[in-house]
Amino acid sequence: MSKTKETSKRKVTSPSKRSEAGAPRLGSEILVEALEREGVDTIFAYPGGASMELHQALTKSKKIRTILPRHEQGGAFAAEGYARASGRVGVCMATSGPGATNLVTAIADAYMDSIPLVALTGQVPQAMIGKGGFQETDFFGMTLPVVKHNYLVTSVEELPRVIKEAFHIALTGRPGPVVVDFPKNLQQQMFQPVWPKDIAIRGYPGPKHADDQVLNEIISLIEKAERPVLYVGGGIISGEASQELRKFANATKIPVTTTLMGCGAVPEEDPLSLRWLGMHGTAYANWAVSGEYKHRNSASDPMEKIADGADLLLALGVRFDDRVTGRVDKFCETGTIVHIDVDASEHNKNRRVQLPIESDVKYALQRLNAMISRRPIRKQFTAWHKQVAAWKKKAPLGYRVTEEVLRSQHMLDHMDGCSDQVILPQMAIEMLYELTGGDAILTTGVGQHQMWAGQYYRYKEPRQLLTSAGLGAMGFGYPAALGAKVARPDKQVIDIDGDGSFLMNIQELATAHIENIAAKALVLNNQHLGMVVQWEDRFYDGNRGNTYLGDPTNMKQIYPDFVGISKGFNVPSERVMFRRDLRGALQRMLDSKEPYVLDVITPYSEHVLPFIPAGKTVADMIY
Repeated sequence: MSKTKETSKRKVTSPSKRSEAGAPRLGSEILVEALEREGVDTIFAYPGGASMELHQALTKSKKIRTILPRHEQGGAFAAEGYARASGRVGVCMATSGPGATNLVTAIADAYMDSIPLVALTGQVPQAMIGKGGFQETDFFGMTLPVVKHNYLVTSVEELPRVIKEAFHIALTGRPGPVVVDFPKNLQQQMFQPVWPKDIAIRGYPGPKHADDQVLNEIISLIEKAERPVLYVGGGIISGEASQELRKFANATKIPVTTTLMGCGAVPEEDPLSLRWLGMHGTAYANWAVSGEYKHRNSASDPMEKIADGADLLLALGVRFDDRVTGRVDKFCETGTIVHIDVDASEHNKNRRVQLPIESDVKYALQRLNAMISRRPIRKQFTAWHKQVAAWKKKAPLGYRVTEEVLRSQHMLDHMDGCSDQVILPQMAIEMLYELTGGDAILTTGVGQHQMWAGQYYRYKEPRQLLTSAGLGAMGFGYPAALGAKVARPDKQVIDIDGDGSFLMNIQELATAHIENIAAKALVLNNQHLGMVVQWEDRFYDGNRGNTYLGDPTNMKQIYPDFVGISKGFNVPSERVMFRRDLRGALQRMLDSKEPYVLDVITPYSEHVLPFIPAGKTVADMIY
């Protein structure tokens, strides 16, 4: 929707059935009550000059827990983690200027991944706006490209409506972030609020519902198909449509592949599950969508097909991003594609489809399920399931200790010839899956560990894997784990992180300790920027372009010392170097009632496979 400054001076009328008057109070107190009325129970907020009034008002709230992060970005990522784990709106707050700008990465992340977030910022007094005052930035203008909507509040009388609209916009349709920028002088102004009971935003209708005629067309396409595949993404999760999807897949017997954002939409142990697809997805998911081809060594080699992929692709709540499609014109090249999404702007944006349908995906699946219950799909797709099973057997996810690992500096410096004791990252995640019974919520940083967390932990439910997918923001993992643990205190919440990503917001260990948030961090520490190293090895002859994170003057030392740093924050921690010690250390981490950091030392020479290089095709896949 359009994003415009809230500059109108609406005349205040007497309360009606659609509104109620409150007692006169300060603008800052009106904001806090507005948050309470939206059901907010937690806010991640860092104070400063332009937001002090808001923090003072929060001290009086008996309904809202204010959590002080140690960096505004950490607070905003924590609010995202809260939203991703709960499905509710996450709320963060910062002061003007640098406080506000420190929120931008997380706001952009929420925008890319369609996460409901309300970011509140203090602003300098109205008389100073546009005059280059201390800690002034045009946060309204700055965030326009990365928000669903934003507001610069210009009248305190508008505040109750603005907050109610902000939460409505953030959560409805395709969810996303909303910014509310609130000048300090309005925070200090007395006013009698009028609370709207409902809202009607011109130009912002509710989500559309697919009509039965077009849904019947989908059923006809299924009945004609021989090789159908369901390709589902984060829209299934945000649309709370997982149960409807599972019912539909079981009724039609159509195999299901997900995006990274869609993990858990169907249980990954289900025989219909192909796990996730794309650059580092399973080989068999990629083959099922686009066909199997003889591997080619260069782009000039012809693509020789071995087996056909999907002749019907039902894409639900996805955006055909490049990490999934690779070379987009070869993605499901010969199949009929149906795309159901609540956001019509995603239709034909990246991949042209034969049948685009703008609709709430939960409604569409409910209606499809009702139609199928009256007229069941007779086809069993027996030959197709046999082919998929053969692909799963041919290329299962797996790993081994390679010659590259055995020859690596890691082995020379740390393993003392104990090749049977090396810990591969995949081992640690598999063991974590076993010890947690697959019931934990995982957050991740960004890099190799993120892909391994997606591959080697099998997700049963939605909102189990919380990761920065679209933006790929390093530093996301641990603060997001804090927010997820606050939202779901009943669950084990573990951040699977790399040493580089963990370092970017390591200060949030202080938040974890002071706020008693028992979020755990499993750091897969290879002393390098592992994903960049993998690309250097594959495409740059192993030349290192500032990807080593250790101390070059003492490369045998594990640097930095995460155990020592954690001790400084009063957070329990330990380091594991040998495989024999891993299980016990993981169990101690899980048993801890406090935040915990487990530093697991792994070789930097390990690569994430499968791997489709950027812009390439399934014929270029390394597995």
